[in-house]
Amino acid sequence: MQQLDSRRARLLLERDNLPADDLAALELTQQQQATAQNEAQQQQQLLAELQGQSPQADSARRDARNAAQELERQLAQTEARLHALQQLQAQLDNDNKLKAWLTRHGLKDAARLWQSLRTEPGWENALEAVLRERVNALALAQLDQARSWSDEPPPGKLAVYATDGAAPAALPAPNGRVPLADHVQTRDERAQRVLADWLAQVYAVADLATALAQRGELAAGAWLVTPQGHLVGAHSVLFHAPDSQVHGILARQREIEALQQEAEQRRNALSQGKTVLEQAEAGYRDLDARLIALRNNGTDLQQRQHQLQLQILKLTQAHERSRERGAQIQQELDELAQRFAEAEKQQDEIAAGIGEARSRAAAQQVECDQVRLQANAQEAALRTVRERAQHAQRELQEARFFAQTCADKLADLEQNIRLQTLALQEQEAALAQSRSEFEGMRDEGVQEKLQAVLQQRQAQEQLLAEARNTLEAATADLNQLEQARLSCEQRLNPLREKASELTLKEQEARLQAEQWSEQLQGVDEDALLPLIEGAKASGLQAELTRIGNQISALGAVNLAALEELQSAQERKTYLDAQAKDLNEAIGTLEEAIRRIDKESRELLLATYEAVNGHLGEMFPVLFGGGEARLVLTGDEILDSGVQVMAHPPGKKNASIQLLSGGEKALTAIALVFSLFQLNPAPFCVLDEVDAPLDDTNTERLCKLIQKM
Repeated sequence: MQQLDSRRARLLLERDNLPADDLAALELTQQQQATAQNEAQQQQQLLAELQGQSPQADSARRDARNAAQELERQLAQTEARLHALQQLQAQLDNDNKLKAWLTRHGLKDAARLWQSLRTEPGWENALEAVLRERVNALALAQLDQARSWSDEPPPGKLAVYATDGAAPAALPAPNGRVPLADHVQTRDERAQRVLADWLAQVYAVADLATALAQRGELAAGAWLVTPQGHLVGAHSVLFHAPDSQVHGILARQREIEALQQEAEQRRNALSQGKTVLEQAEAGYRDLDARLIALRNNGTDLQQRQHQLQLQILKLTQAHERSRERGAQIQQELDELAQRFAEAEKQQDEIAAGIGEARSRAAAQQVECDQVRLQANAQEAALRTVRERAQHAQRELQEARFFAQTCADKLADLEQNIRLQTLALQEQEAALAQSRSEFEGMRDEGVQEKLQAVLQQRQAQEQLLAEARNTLEAATADLNQLEQARLSCEQRLNPLREKASELTLKEQEARLQAEQWSEQLQGVDEDALLPLIEGAKASGLQAELTRIGNQISALGAVNLAALEELQSAQERKTYLDAQAKDLNEAIGTLEEAIRRIDKESRELLLATYEAVNGHLGEMFPVLFGGGEARLVLTGDEILDSGVQVMAHPPGKKNASIQLLSGGEKALTAIALVFSLFQLNPAPFCVLDEVDAPLDDTNTERLCKLIQKM
C-alpha cells in the first residue's frame, strides 16, 4: 500500500508539473503566421507590379539617354560648324602688318561694317560686288582722324567711314526701280548713313538680261546689279568674281547667326532632355530601390513565416506530448485507484474474517470455561452422578475439539492473511520490477533511439548546410560574373562616349578640310594654254563666267589652307588611330563579355542537368515511385528561374506548391540530396526534416541516408 501511495504521489506530481496546454499561444502563432502569409502575398503582388513597371522605366531611361545623346551629337555638329565659320570670319584680319598698324592707332577693336549688315538671302554677292573692300570698313567717330595717317598710311587696303553727321537725302528711284539698299538692313543707324551714300543710284534687278535691257534708262553714275554681283552701267558691264578675301562674309555671318540660334535652341532642348533623363534615372533608381526593399522584406517575411511554422510545429508537438503524457498519467492513476480499491477490499475481508474468528474463539473460550467449571463442580459428585460426568466429559471433548477446530480455522485465517500479504508484496515487487524495466528501457532503448535520431538529424542538417553552401557558391559565382559583365559595361560607356566625341571631331576636321580644299582650288595656266588656242573670245568669256560662278560658289581663297589641310590631315590620322584603338578595345571587351556569358551559361547548364538527373534518381527512392524534374521558367538560363515539378505515385504532375506538407518535405530532401551529390561535403545537418513524415517515409529516408 505504501508503494502504491508513493507511485500515485509521483504521478500526481508529474501531472502537476506538465507544461500548461497553451492553446491560446498556438492560436496566436497561427494568426501571426496567417498575417505574415497575407503580407507575403501582398508583397509578392506589389513586387510583380513593380517588376512589370521595371522594363517600362528602363525603356524610358534608355529612350531619354538616347534622346540626350542624339541632342548632344546634333549640338556638337552645330557647334563644330559654327566654330569653323567663326574661324573663317576671324581670318579676315590675317594681315599682320595691317593688324599691327591698327593696334598702334587704337583701331584694333573698331567695329566693322559687315557686323552691322543684314542682307536678304540671295543678295550677298550683289552687296559685296558694290562695296568690295568697303564691306570690311572700320567705323570712326570723325574722318579727321585720317589726316594723321598721311605720314604713315595703312600697309594694306583699308576703308573707314564716319559715324557722325547726317544721312544724305535719299533720291527717288526712277521708273519704280528697287534700290539695292532695300535688300539690306542695318543694326546701327550710323552705318545706315554711309550705306545710303555708298549704295546711292545702285538698283537691284533680277538677272543680267534685264539689266542689259534697262541700261539705256540709267542716269549718269547709276548702276544696275544682279544677285550674282554683275554691275551694269549706261556704258559698261562689270562681271563679278570673288577676288576679294571678304567674299562670302555676309552669307557666313547670316549662317553664323542662324547657327547660334540653332545652337541655343539645341542647348535648351539638351537641358530639357537631361532633365527628362535625370527624372527617368531617378524614377528607375527609385523603382529599383523599391524592388530591392520589397525583395528584402519578402526574404524577412519568408524567414518569419519559417520561424512561425517551426514555432507552430513545436507548440503542436509539445501540446500532443503533454496531452498524451497526461492521458498516460491519468490511465495509470485510474489503474492505481482500482488496485487501491481491490487491496482495501481484500484487507477489509481479511480483517472481517480475523474479527469473526476472534469472536468465535472468545465465545468458545467462554463455553470452555463454563464447561470446565461444570466439570469441577461435577467432580465432587462424580461418584454419585457418573452418567452426568461422562456426559460432561464428552461435552468437554467436543468443546475441546470445537476449540481446536476454531484454532485451526484461526491458523488458516492467519495463513491466508500471510499469503495475501506475500501476494501483495509480490505484486508490488513485480510492479517495481516493471517500473525499473520500463525506466531502464526508457533510459537505454529510448536514449539509443534518441541518439540515432539525433545522429540522423545531424547528418540531414549537414546535408542541408552543404546544399546551401553549394547553392550559395553557385550564386556567388553568378554574382561575380554579373559584376564582371556590369564592370565591362561601365568601362564600355566612357569608351563609347569617347568614340562619339572623336567622331564629332573627325566630322569637324572633315568639314574644315573640305572648306580648305575649296579655297585651294586655283588655275593652272600651263595646263589651260593648250585648251584656249584657237578658241573664240565669246566662248572663252562664257567659260570665264561659268568658272567665275563656280569659284564664287567655292568661296574665298585661303592662303594658309595647305598648311591647315596638312595639320587637319595629321589630326585626322591621329583621331582615326584613336578611334581604331577604341573600337578594338570595345571589341575586346564585348568579346570578354560574350566569353563570360558563354562560360557561365555552360557551367549553369551543366549544373542544372546534373542536379536534374540526381533529382530524377532521388525522388522515386524517397516516394517509392513517381518522378520529379527541374524546369527552367525562361529561355535564357542566365536570367531564368527554376521551378520544381513533382509527380508522386498516384497523383498528377504538379508544381511543388500543390503538394502536401510531407510531400513538399520529401521533394525538398530529394533536391538537397541531389545538390549534395553534385558537390559532396564531409558532413550535412538536417534540422527536423522528418517532422511532417509518417513512419513509412521516415524509414525510406533513413535507408537512403544509410545508403549514402
